[in-house]
Amino acid sequence: DAGSSVEEVEFSWDEYLEDTGATAAPHGSFKHVDTSLQNGFAPGMKLEVAVKSDQNTYWVATIITTCGQLLLLRYDGYGEDRKADFWCDIMTADLHPIGWCEQNKKILKVPEGIKEKIPDQEEFLQQVLKGACSAPANLLEGLHRGKNPLDLIAPGSRLELQNVRDSLEAWIVNVVENVGGRLKLRYEGLEDSDKFDQWIFYLDPFLHQVGWAAQHGYSLQPPLAIRSLKSEADWQEILKKVKEEEEESSVPTDLFKDKPVIGVHSFSEGMKLEAVDPMAPFVISPATVLKVYNEKYFMVEIDDLRPERTASQSYICHVNSAGIFPVQWSLKNGLLLSPPPGYPGQDFDWADYLKQCGAEAAPQSCFPLLTSDHGFKENMKLEAVNPVDPEEVCIATVTKLKDSYLWLQLEGCKKPIPDCIVSVESMNIFPAGWCETNGYQLRPPRKAIVNKQKKIAVVQPEKQILSSRTVHDGLKNQELNSSDSVVINGKYCCPKIYFNHRCFSGPYLNKGRIAELPQSVGPGNCVLVLKEVLTLLINAAYKPSRVLRELQLDEEAAWHGHGETLKAKYKGKSYRATVEVVRTADRVADFCRKTCIKLECCPNLFGPQMVLDKCSENCSVLTKTKYTHYYGKRKNKRIGRPPGGHSNLEVAMKKPNKRRKRRKHFFVHKKKRSSASVDNTPAGSPQGSGGEEEDDQDESELSHSLAQDRDKRKRKLRTFSFSDDENKPPSPKDIKMEVAEKLQLDSNPLEWSVADVVRFLKSTDCAPLARIFLDQEIDGQALLLLTLPTVQECMDLKLGPAIKLCHHIERVKLAFYQQFAN
Repeated sequence: DAGSSVEEVEFSWDEYLEDTGATAAPHGSFKHVDTSLQNGFAPGMKLEVAVKSDQNTYWVATIITTCGQLLLLRYDGYGEDRKADFWCDIMTADLHPIGWCEQNKKILKVPEGIKEKIPDQEEFLQQVLKGACSAPANLLEGLHRGKNPLDLIAPGSRLELQNVRDSLEAWIVNVVENVGGRLKLRYEGLEDSDKFDQWIFYLDPFLHQVGWAAQHGYSLQPPLAIRSLKSEADWQEILKKVKEEEEESSVPTDLFKDKPVIGVHSFSEGMKLEAVDPMAPFVISPATVLKVYNEKYFMVEIDDLRPERTASQSYICHVNSAGIFPVQWSLKNGLLLSPPPGYPGQDFDWADYLKQCGAEAAPQSCFPLLTSDHGFKENMKLEAVNPVDPEEVCIATVTKLKDSYLWLQLEGCKKPIPDCIVSVESMNIFPAGWCETNGYQLRPPRKAIVNKQKKIAVVQPEKQILSSRTVHDGLKNQELNSSDSVVINGKYCCPKIYFNHRCFSGPYLNKGRIAELPQSVGPGNCVLVLKEVLTLLINAAYKPSRVLRELQLDEEAAWHGHGETLKAKYKGKSYRATVEVVRTADRVADFCRKTCIKLECCPNLFGPQMVLDKCSENCSVLTKTKYTHYYGKRKNKRIGRPPGGHSNLEVAMKKPNKRRKRRKHFFVHKKKRSSASVDNTPAGSPQGSGGEEEDDQDESELSHSLAQDRDKRKRKLRTFSFSDDENKPPSPKDIKMEVAEKLQLDSNPLEWSVADVVRFLKSTDCAPLARIFLDQEIDGQALLLLTLPTVQECMDLKLGPAIKLCHHIERVKLAFYQQFAN
């Protein structure tokens, strides 16, 4: 089709994995990514903390867990007792490394709650601090306080990079960009040119802090490729400038403490081996140790027997370099060895080749042992750097596995390339979702999607002939028939359908997802436009299958329009139902309004009318706890059941081998949680839709937590007072904006347990997030410390839901200050 092309659409790993029936490579297989996420603090570290009851005294505490810049601490002496655990913010709390009190003449004193357990303070401290690991001083004090160490490599920072053609040389590089530890580097002196830019992960063995070359006796000079661009005097002037600005642009030296240590090799010049060229890692070829620099570095050259060759494929290696193998490794693993260019014949034989060259094979002892314990399997998906164009990060599929090496097929590259060979420890491969987490463009798979509205059915007044048109969203082309809406005199049949994001979204639709929908759809063919609108709404629901039930065609009702099959996916199941849509433009407005009323949202949430400043329905006064039927008649039937007890909703179970749990990929928490287990029902939303499996796990866990809370604390469960009256819809005279309502608390949020926090959230329109708070063990103290950046980072929330959650947190904070702060 001449109208089709590759269309840039938002890529979803969850949908892609489900569509392909594949699984993502486990996060734990990417050790360099795990290392990059360390914030410097780890459970078990100790620090000195101001005692709450007496701010002039301090005591030793242990880190229990971390959440962004928040630490959960327990004073030493409480043992396994969690009741006195408390959260604090690194940026504001009075925290210090072990030994700070002694150096600054401050008092270490046992807190009142454990005084009886510690009769001898000095002896206790000697015991608990013996072999203890202190929290890093640089992350508790000074400019770096509270910052993730990786974030300290900011644009403008300087590093030293060893020359890949001569390891005894290094030159200064500037950080242009830092994407989750993957650095875009530019040689010092080439500020205006990106021609020689390189992408390197910060843990690369060839990357060092400024000053490394001088300390280790290496030459500091620009690589040969750029040396001719400036005079020697210019380069010396650049070096002088770097030394003057060293303080401003330096990065902490301990940032590289987790970098792999380069060991001693035993290669000799002239030895033969098999190797993969890192610049074109597509084949395994015979290679030679061309030069040995010292005990750590040697140069490998890919063999080329052609007399006319001009440039050599050589690069620096060390004992742990990826892509070097003993002679015969390919043969033993059933792999093809590519003969050197110019080799006579196609059947390469190592014994003959070594004899012809008069060379010896590098012994097995020169090579590190390879491991197969890495977690990767064939057909797994991941993200990988395109070796031909390092700017690109593509979706990759594992097509083959041999020892510690993967063969990856990259999808979506601008120029197709063969399968590339990478080590399982490569720093150019990443888990699914890494690009999205770090805000970098992932190359989506190539998929020909038909351009929307590339052609339209046009009827000229004098000819009255229908031309073909291209359907929306990749549907196959079909000829218009006489009942389809067409364009008359250059005007579209179906007008634009606007999504009015400010309007009340009701109990079924997720306001955060509604906010992410396009501003409008269409104009175009009525059936196609409305089908697209309904599909977007279904995908924006808390429970897509439930919305599909509400929209499905009642078989006993009069048929006025056109039946379209729509689909929904929820909790590993596929749902399908016939939905009635209208064919002609004069019925579109009424169709949209009635559909809105079905979904119990504002009648103007979507339709041909754009809401500019204020909705004519005054829907801003509505909250999700007051959803009950402000528009249309009240329904007495169970949600989703059409009259008569029948349903045309089909449930298609996934095949066992393709069934998987939908989950978000993120790289913030150590603690695992599954978003699939979150109760996605908004507060006050209908329960028990026919035929759906309901997950009561959250409620049972909460009940268990509440029971434990009652037994331990032996106090009356707190209740929360809200000004919302959930039993009746608001009358016009007592309508108030929810934003202006003040929260009245019956208890001090500082004393709330985790169960209290969860109960509070379940009473708001952020109820689906309660499970996260339960998993993260966030009590009242931690709740009061949460801010928008922390919520976004630690809970993996998009901006809309995060702002909504923070609105409720701010209401609690305000109530706390007004009622309890004194």
